Amino acid sequence: MAFWTNATVPPYKVSQRLLFAFTLSLSLTYVCYTLMSCYTSLQFPLHEAGGYLSQTRPALRPEGAADQGATEATSAPGLQAVTPAGATGSAAGQPQLSTAHNWLDRDVQESSTPDLGVQRLPQAIIIGVKKGGTRALLEAIRVHPDVRAVGVEPHFFDRHYDKGLEWYRSLMPKTLDGQLTMEKTPSYFVTREAPKRIFSMAKGTKLVVVVRNPVTRAISDYTQTLSKKPEIPTFEVLAFKNRTLGLIDASWSAIRIGIYALHLENWLQFFPLSQIHFVSGERLIIDPAGEMEKVQDFLSLKRIVTDKHFYFNKTKGFPCLKKPEDSSLPRCLGKSKGRTHPKIDPDVIHRLRKFYRPFNVMFHQITGEDFDWEKDENQEIS
Repeated sequence: MAFWTNATVPPYKVSQRLLFAFTLSLSLTYVCYTLMSCYTSLQFPLHEAGGYLSQTRPALRPEGAADQGATEATSAPGLQAVTPAGATGSAAGQPQLSTAHNWLDRDVQESSTPDLGVQRLPQAIIIGVKKGGTRALLEAIRVHPDVRAVGVEPHFFDRHYDKGLEWYRSLMPKTLDGQLTMEKTPSYFVTREAPKRIFSMAKGTKLVVVVRNPVTRAISDYTQTLSKKPEIPTFEVLAFKNRTLGLIDASWSAIRIGIYALHLENWLQFFPLSQIHFVSGERLIIDPAGEMEKVQDFLSLKRIVTDKHFYFNKTKGFPCLKKPEDSSLPRCLGKSKGRTHPKIDPDVIHRLRKFYRPFNVMFHQITGEDFDWEKDENQEIS
């Protein structure tokens, strides 16, 4: 008590002692706060993928994609770089972002933590096929918290291979330990050099192929081209070398892509069948949760994407994604998906089915998968 009440102590001394006591209390408070912060960091380390940060979502688009394309790395050793004529990209060499995936990126990026993790080469690639349902598959798998996938199609192994693996890596999103990096470029499946190039990058890469009834796929392919070039000849004209003799023009890309067995043989020269997973484009529409369950198993992921994430849109004719944890409206793919197909001469459809039948049988024998395409024989293509 004398410390505070001694009347012989000058007033300025009392003020100094009060100031000292106040400063001491602030220092003790700071020390306690620091100790508590250290304890929290030990309990929840930032670098652990299984910790609380595993629930956050880094940005899906490659960070700095606008200016990284100017820095080119050497191509993979031992392989000849090939860039087909007509390859497109931005002035810096970067592929352009499509609008089909923007609807999903928006919400994810709002809660992203782009400074975490590192950019890695993909451990899994959706390699095909065009107009098979690859965009729908990519958007569905991106919902998984342990998957980071770039939305743009890099076209590295078919168009931009001369830019090197470091350029390719720069396109990838950042990931934490334990997370899977993915990309999708459907044209890889029909590119002869792609299997060898991907094998050279990482022979353990997992490959996913979305296949669809080749006749329906060909018509969908034509429909997409027709929307961009209304002046092109009819499907019937393009599909035949000689309509009278019934000779199918297998050199037309819309037809050639659907000869799945021949393209698959090229991939099996480098990858075992166990590293390739086939997704049914038809079942991805009818039962998206069932197909996603098999995809997650193949990628060694926990089954998180379930039927709660899908809502069937009757107008578009295919499922849309939704967030089960909130009441927001489901979000569907862009206007470029689900176009109405033009009416095709039934005789042409019959001839195409006859053309594809032996290749479909071969594909079934190789994969052991039954896609039930023969059951569509008597159904009108829609």
